[in-house]
Amino acid sequence: MSQTIQDFTDLLLQRGIVSLDQLSEAEQMSKDTDMNIGDCLVKLEYATPEDVTEALANFHKIPFVDLRQIRVADDVIELIPESVARENMVLPVDKEDNSLKIVISDPFDLETIEKLRFILNRKIETSLAPRQAIQEAINQYYGQVEGESADSMLQEFTDTAIDFTETEEDSAGVGGETMDESSPPVVRLVNLMIAEAVQLRASDIHVEPFEDRVRIRYRIDGVLVERDSPPRRMLSAIISRIKILSKIDISERRRPTDGRIKITVGDKGLDLRVSIIPTNHGQSAVMRLLDKDNIKVGIRQLGLAEKDFRDFQSLIKRPNGIVLVTGPTGSGKTTTLYAALNALNRPDRKIITAEDPVEYYLPGINQVEVRHAIGLDFGRIIRAMLRQAPNIILVGEMRDTETASMGIQASLTGHLVFSTLHTNDAPSAVTRMVDMGVPGYLVASSVIAVLGQRLVRTICPRCKQKSKPSESVIADAGLPPELVKTAEFAKGKGCTYCQRSGYRGRLGIYELMMVNSRVREMMFKATPTQEIRGQAISDGMTTLYVDGMRKVLRGVTTFEEVYRVAKRTEQDHLAMQHLLNEQ
Repeated sequence: MSQTIQDFTDLLLQRGIVSLDQLSEAEQMSKDTDMNIGDCLVKLEYATPEDVTEALANFHKIPFVDLRQIRVADDVIELIPESVARENMVLPVDKEDNSLKIVISDPFDLETIEKLRFILNRKIETSLAPRQAIQEAINQYYGQVEGESADSMLQEFTDTAIDFTETEEDSAGVGGETMDESSPPVVRLVNLMIAEAVQLRASDIHVEPFEDRVRIRYRIDGVLVERDSPPRRMLSAIISRIKILSKIDISERRRPTDGRIKITVGDKGLDLRVSIIPTNHGQSAVMRLLDKDNIKVGIRQLGLAEKDFRDFQSLIKRPNGIVLVTGPTGSGKTTTLYAALNALNRPDRKIITAEDPVEYYLPGINQVEVRHAIGLDFGRIIRAMLRQAPNIILVGEMRDTETASMGIQASLTGHLVFSTLHTNDAPSAVTRMVDMGVPGYLVASSVIAVLGQRLVRTICPRCKQKSKPSESVIADAGLPPELVKTAEFAKGKGCTYCQRSGYRGRLGIYELMMVNSRVREMMFKATPTQEIRGQAISDGMTTLYVDGMRKVLRGVTTFEEVYRVAKRTEQDHLAMQHLLNEQ
């Protein structure tokens, strides 16, 4: 390079990342706003944080670290407490003898370096990474706060960690009762519960009163985890604070109540669905966190096997018929349906949904919420829907004869209908609809497929290691020797990234029953579920258990996870042949 480098921006110019005009615009913006030039370039989207930080590192002759490409050992992470890492926005990445290598975002932050040198009594070597990357890495490696009590939570947590769009002043006077719920300790505790639940990727928060204590639990990847408990005396104030935020009448203590909270944690918008019920020892609250990012998943990301993926893709392109998704509460049915709607959501199609309640708001889709108080139930909504000339209809749940009959009528008049049922497997959906009072011939003529599903936890990618199950475990699972030979069994050792559980994230296991002429005839004749199931397997359906074993064989999940949500049946050995045919 012949040009003299006087500033890190010269490197950005020489590399062709920014132009002179763009740099001039950023310099002017820096003068007007007091932001540094690097932040201005990122704000104007002329450069990425990585571009700016790497140029800054090269100019100051400091190593640049791409935190996405490295794995930091647990014993290194433990050298800097989480509170210190978060307060100073630093991350330890390696150690050598008496020196510690850390990542910072500001090369001029000498004060932090000196502070760490004093606290740790070690030589500190620095490298650079973007601030956002450091923040994300801290969230990954410091999974949870160890050994912290409720009282210390109240002392340490600050109100600025979380921003509520609805403040207590907006809702003041609800129920006309003055309580101590607005005192700073209670505000901070409720804020902390929500912020920590978001950090730990929890799907819901449970506040449960007992005679001598209040139990706080988070559901993480489908499994409840107990956290530190606040004093029993704080129950009333905690519940009142939650009620005020969700605009629920705080004077109503005898009946179940529901509400909703809109919040922003960092730069992430979340909805919390709140349910409160009276129990023997006081009111119990559950706050379900609805993360809008969850509904951006595509069909490919659901975890369907290749054949099921192709079949499901062809199903949702059909002009009419009913596609049912079955499984218990919390098995991912809503996510699957929304993934299908996202794939179908185009300007030339009109989509209407009837939901109880509307959990996620989808742009471009007409969503209607059931309101039993004014008689707006599924049946009435579906009748009104059909007058709106939709192409695709989603009915949140077929829970009675009227809803099921209306859904069937809609499918027979040229609409594609998606809905859910609470059954244990796909073939049981047929019997369930007949039990609700729908004639078998109508079920047979309208239902084109049933997708049964469950969610299993996936092995943590950071601490994943090969595993060799015992002969008895393999025999109990019913796995053929041909499959075991090529299997990649694995398990998670447990690390800070997965809160020592060995699992992080979830994936679906599925059984997709396509309704062909043979199955349709059996439905028409009201054939028992077991026989319909046998025919579906003969026609190529992979059962929930076998799809779970497919993911065990590939090292995605473990035997224990599959056994937790699916049981082996006598017919599964037939479905296991489908796995052999895939090889």
